[in-house]
Amino acid sequence: MNLMSLTAAELGKKIKSGEVSVREAAESSLAAIRERETDVHGFVTVVDEETVLAKADEVQRRLSEGKLVSPLAGVPVAVKDNMCTEGLLTTCSSRILGNFKPTYTAEAVLNLERAGAVIVGKTNMDEFAMGSTTETSYFGVTRNPWNTEHVPGGSSGGSCAAVAAEECSYALGSDTGGSIRQPSSFCGVTGIKPTYGTVSRYGLIAYGSSLDQIGPVAKDVTDCALILEAIASHDPKDSTSVRREDYQFTQALVDDVSGMKIGIPRDYFGKGLDGEVKEAVMRAAKVLEEKGALVEEFDLSLVEYAIPAYYVIASAEASSNLARFDGVKYAYRGEDYAGLHQMYKKTRSEGFGAEVKRRIMLGSFVLSSGYYDAYYLKALRTKALIKRAFDRAFEKYDLILGPVAPTTAPKLGESLADPIKMYLGDIYTISVNLAGLPGISVPCGLDGNGMPVGLQLIGDCFQEKKLFRAAYAYEQTRAYRHCPLAQKGVSEA
Repeated sequence: MNLMSLTAAELGKKIKSGEVSVREAAESSLAAIRERETDVHGFVTVVDEETVLAKADEVQRRLSEGKLVSPLAGVPVAVKDNMCTEGLLTTCSSRILGNFKPTYTAEAVLNLERAGAVIVGKTNMDEFAMGSTTETSYFGVTRNPWNTEHVPGGSSGGSCAAVAAEECSYALGSDTGGSIRQPSSFCGVTGIKPTYGTVSRYGLIAYGSSLDQIGPVAKDVTDCALILEAIASHDPKDSTSVRREDYQFTQALVDDVSGMKIGIPRDYFGKGLDGEVKEAVMRAAKVLEEKGALVEEFDLSLVEYAIPAYYVIASAEASSNLARFDGVKYAYRGEDYAGLHQMYKKTRSEGFGAEVKRRIMLGSFVLSSGYYDAYYLKALRTKALIKRAFDRAFEKYDLILGPVAPTTAPKLGESLADPIKMYLGDIYTISVNLAGLPGISVPCGLDGNGMPVGLQLIGDCFQEKKLFRAAYAYEQTRAYRHCPLAQKGVSEA
């Protein structure tokens, strides 16, 4: 039995019952990484075997002593490489942080460690989370395990590919404009972006501070609910962290959507949406309707303004956040310079990739004197209007249903040739971040080429339980599809 083919919840039960040891689970993950990384390249850093097994033994001891009660105790996890991990490389897939080892650990990762998770590595990503394909990484591209000629999506492509390839049981990603949901859709796994402020951003290296949110990537909805319960918490170290009254997300895992009102925005099903994606999403909507939900179409409005507003706001925040990487305090520093300003220029010119430079320049431009009012303030007003449009929709509907992306995963190299086309691919996910809403991607079929299609469900702020309830009910109608690469034989530990 390949332990990595199990869900995190299933593996956790076997560990807790004593049927499987924590060491065996860790060895299974490391074996899968060794055999599949050449094809996938989902990781920037794999923790050395001695360290992983020592951690596994420590977790096993704590389990035996009754000190760990989490259903995730002993289950191997991978962490996106923009979350700080003490003493372990945290690069953001950038040359400028290529040798950076933080002195502290991100709060969300600490919460997992407190639950008894065993971290096996840090996953590849678009550099500083800027991209939708995981092709802008300084350390090379990640490939989609469903077809290695295609991208896994991004920026959390490494996390989603590692879960789909069954190199680990689950992973953490971050979502600024769809960076968990879109690669989850492309890789045939489940991923949720929680309400802004639900998971602490302390230790998450910022891209767009008002938009970033950490969330789980896993095989199914149950796993995502369990993981979110483990990582969600109020954190006084994060000024945007929210204290919630209820973190019991697994209570919503019931196969019942009767009486639920689900709206389908007509704006999401117009020009640019692939026919096979539309068909798969509408079939999923029909399933929920047959299970008792009231499903109807409506006009959301302002959808076409989401992308320009997002890229103005996100780039402005990025230009500010990335100003700290100057070669003075830590990480990479350019060589052969004369004077401080030349050192800055050489460090940033050599340390940042093309996509990061593009967004820094755009952000600096929209914040500059003379353009601040025309672009940045106008984008903020548009963001407020988009939030108002969602507020009106949620006065009538419990959830909004639509596609995650206009197409299935493109081939490697296609998106980078046209950055604007890549930006337009985020049209269905970006609004969720602008409005601070929760959204989940659930697999809902395959296209004619055998590539996964994702269904997106969007809820009002702090309504993750409704998302989990509807996603879980839909999931009960279909079996999890293991990707072809994961079906290949793996040496048993």
